[in-house]
Amino acid sequence: MSTYFIAFICVCGLALGQVLFKLSANLFNSAGTVFAFKPLCTLFSATLLYGVMTLAWIWVLQRIELGKVYPIMALAFVIVPVMSYFFFGEKFAFTYYLGVFFIVVGVALASFS
Repeated sequence: MSTYFIAFICVCGLALGQVLFKLSANLFNSAGTVFAFKPLCTLFSATLLYGVMTLAWIWVLQRIELGKVYPIMALAFVIVPVMSYFFFGEKFAFTYYLGVFFIVVGVALASFS
């Protein structure tokens, strides 16, 4: 069970990495140069987080079959938009939320099969 928890942590870490990538893009845009310190630090943090999560994912894959654990990765399609709503104020149509609902149902069905 703890391996699935680590897999979920990987998904959350990768989702946070996506938010950091978007933040760095916004910061680069505001700075007007690719040499600004703050956007570079944010980009480095996102890349480092991706690297650590990749190593954790490899650890997970040593213990669980890919086909059994991979549906958990679909939760990134839920977590990233939620984070983008709170961090960037992005808005989505009702049909988007309906699609996210079906992703959650699909992950649940795949996980319990």
